[in-house]
Amino acid sequence: MFADRLFTVLAVDDDALFLRSIVRIFRGRPYRLVTADSAELALSKLAEQPIDLLLLDLRMPGRDGMSLLVDLKKLYPDVPVIMLTGFGNIALAVQAIQAGAADFLEKPCEAGLLLERIATHYRFWEQRINYPPDDCAFDFPGLIGVSPAMQRLKNLILRVAASDVSILIEGESGTGKELVAKAIHHHSPRQARVLCAVDCAALNESLLESELFGHEKGAFTGAEGFRLGLIRSADKGTLFLDEIGEIPLGMQAKLLRTLQEREVRPVGGTKSQPVDVRIIAATNRNLEEEVRQGRFRSDLYFRVSAVPLTLPPLREREADILLLAEHFLAQFDKTGRKRISEAASELLLGYSWPGNVRELENVLRRALILAESNSIIAEDLPATLVLEGGGRSVPAPADDSLAAYELLALRRALKKTANNRRRAAALLGIAEATLYRKIKEHGIS
Repeated sequence: MFADRLFTVLAVDDDALFLRSIVRIFRGRPYRLVTADSAELALSKLAEQPIDLLLLDLRMPGRDGMSLLVDLKKLYPDVPVIMLTGFGNIALAVQAIQAGAADFLEKPCEAGLLLERIATHYRFWEQRINYPPDDCAFDFPGLIGVSPAMQRLKNLILRVAASDVSILIEGESGTGKELVAKAIHHHSPRQARVLCAVDCAALNESLLESELFGHEKGAFTGAEGFRLGLIRSADKGTLFLDEIGEIPLGMQAKLLRTLQEREVRPVGGTKSQPVDVRIIAATNRNLEEEVRQGRFRSDLYFRVSAVPLTLPPLREREADILLLAEHFLAQFDKTGRKRISEAASELLLGYSWPGNVRELENVLRRALILAESNSIIAEDLPATLVLEGGGRSVPAPADDSLAAYELLALRRALKKTANNRRRAAALLGIAEATLYRKIKEHGIS
């Protein structure tokens, strides 16, 4: 059942005209509005009553919105904040997102767009009230991992999915950037709509322009019919721009204009069409360095990287290697009889995986082809794994339970650090007290 109270929004802005316009916008809506014209008054309102969403102006006299945001995330970490910023302050808005804001809007913002963003948070508020927390947890089975790095990533995906803010996924090749984009879309309010993906590195400039923006009939030689384009195809859904760093500068300007104006003009067209699409981009390049070198527009970088997500390489996810190997084994072995021998497990764990999850997938596919029995043995693996990973001595788990893999991760971390528990805890990404407790639980001497 819904709570007896209304969804309550606190608007914090020193501009009295803006606050009056917010009051008009809220008339007839299923929300309750509270206003404050200063940071101090906002804190007082928060202490007096439950607040479900904040609209916070970035620039205010006295204490500004950024300073207030930092305290808000400490005092009220579960209350989402939408930052409001004047034109030209996108870089500051990005800083606000990194400090914990859920989203940002440029002022003056259209009433329809503001209400749309509020409605997104309202739906998630309803969900929290109607369903137990476990029902709202991460439930995308394709993203496999129990390591601390993957747990942090999954928690972050759940946080950013609720918003429409643009996301830049960074990471080495083979770490699963497209899979993360799918997980974000799956947990977002747009999950019932389409996710369109384009590999920006696979197309030349003219083909990429047509693929993204569409074209009118006769726009160029070979354009024998109308093409909608992926941006409009993803309307009300999500557009995934893989390897966005490969987009030529000229195309970057057109893409930036589309994102800013929320409308798209097809190649050869004279009219722009409105579009509502969430952008998730990915790159294995350092885009900040690309901006410094003049190969990527700084304004587009700020627009697409409101929330950056960095994927951990597989070498930092040791607890996940055998889980992933078993997953690929089950996926490729239609008989269901193949197993990974203890010696082969040792080699998998001892390798640094420069090609990450994609390389592990290919290794398992190859091993299944070469295996002459129901066990994948060391001889079925590439020579590089044997040369690099042959010196490990911690045994593989005897079963596929999470406890077994947790025990394995503990043993390997302690072995790597010569039983230095402080360093082992840091390697595992857990507190030292947690490590002591886990050692006691598993009976490790």
